Amino acid sequence: MKAIILSAGEGTRMRPLTLTKPKTMLPVAGKPIIQYNIESLRESGVTDILLIVNYKESMVRNYFKDGKELGVNISYKTQEELSGTANAIGYGEDFVDEEFIVLNGDIILDTELLTNIIDAYSKKNPDTLMVLTEVENPTLFGVVGLEGDIVKEIIEKPTIEEAPSNYVNSGIYIFNKDIFEKIAKTQKSTRGEYEITDSLAMQIEDGKTILGFKSNKRWLDVGRPWELIEINEYFLKSVKTNIKGTVEPGAHIHGNIHLGEGSVIRSGVYITGYVYIGDNCDIGPNCYIRGSSYFGDNVNVGNAVEIKNSIIMDNTNVNHLSYVGDSVIGSNCNIAAGTNVANLRFDNETVKTTIKDQKIDSGRRKLGAIFGDSVKTGINSSFSPGVKVGFNSSIGSDVLLYEDIGSNKVVLVKQNHMISDKKDLD
Repeated sequence: MKAIILSAGEGTRMRPLTLTKPKTMLPVAGKPIIQYNIESLRESGVTDILLIVNYKESMVRNYFKDGKELGVNISYKTQEELSGTANAIGYGEDFVDEEFIVLNGDIILDTELLTNIIDAYSKKNPDTLMVLTEVENPTLFGVVGLEGDIVKEIIEKPTIEEAPSNYVNSGIYIFNKDIFEKIAKTQKSTRGEYEITDSLAMQIEDGKTILGFKSNKRWLDVGRPWELIEINEYFLKSVKTNIKGTVEPGAHIHGNIHLGEGSVIRSGVYITGYVYIGDNCDIGPNCYIRGSSYFGDNVNVGNAVEIKNSIIMDNTNVNHLSYVGDSVIGSNCNIAAGTNVANLRFDNETVKTTIKDQKIDSGRRKLGAIFGDSVKTGINSSFSPGVKVGFNSSIGSDVLLYEDIGSNKVVLVKQNHMISDKKDLD
């Protein structure tokens, strides 16, 4: 069996993090999101993998190459126009021989789930296997109507009254080659996309068998910035202590950490929780690192900095006397001395943030800022919970930022000074 992973889109809900990299390449506990699926496929015995790419595809191709370093064979196809999942899957027609798995690159699967669906497909030999997940509120999903374990209908985002069940389509499939015939006949939906659910509806009309595989195995969808924090928390809990760099005398480590080659933890640093520190990092002295925190490669953290439950990407500096809580800081950022990134609302309510021009409740009581790549802050700048700062923007000294800022912007405070001779003040 072969596999197709869909990795062509940007992931606009993850902006500003995805303005400079595809969502599937965002880091989770030391690996890009998509790598977890590649490794799960390998562990399930699937080693021939086709990646459907488009947005900033060179980053994906240059990182994974032919896949040999991971023990798999990776091929690539560029989806010329981002026009839906059916169109994306159609690019794999010449790649597959018979049955094949389809996964979205921005979800992370339990390896056992893949093994289970391969076994179920082999035993029951349907035309299509669709993984189903039970949810409390099905109105936001594609909901299936079932007869036993056979899918008889798929209704997109029904009302509660219209929903035929609480089982929804997870976007994980095993197909045979019949699906390509249906994809060829699929028309654009009202959203202007070729929907794979429309292709599946054709299979149902044609009397093909679609097996609904109900699963409670964990799969993680990384769709919004705070979910990147949550998924890092989940995977960092399995980090085992592995110290390749240097820990100076006087540093205190209480918890499991990964410390990469060439990295140093200086005297006075106090670490609690689960922490991943990449290669060639310089942490301290006298820092407090807590929660589930991730540091990419070439990260510098200065004297007396506190970082809690945050993601700090490659080549970023967090300078002395700063606080960063429950935040995602992109690559090549410079956080100036005395910067404070708040993570708790003054009224103690859950933090709201803007996603695609809509104010969304994160459901998190603690959520800091989301910085795109190449953001710079000035000394003593402060950021309210849930604020986002776009790519290559600069926030000046003493600014209190309480609203989102786009890319390539500068925010400055203009102060009025009274300057007098000392005798004039008598």
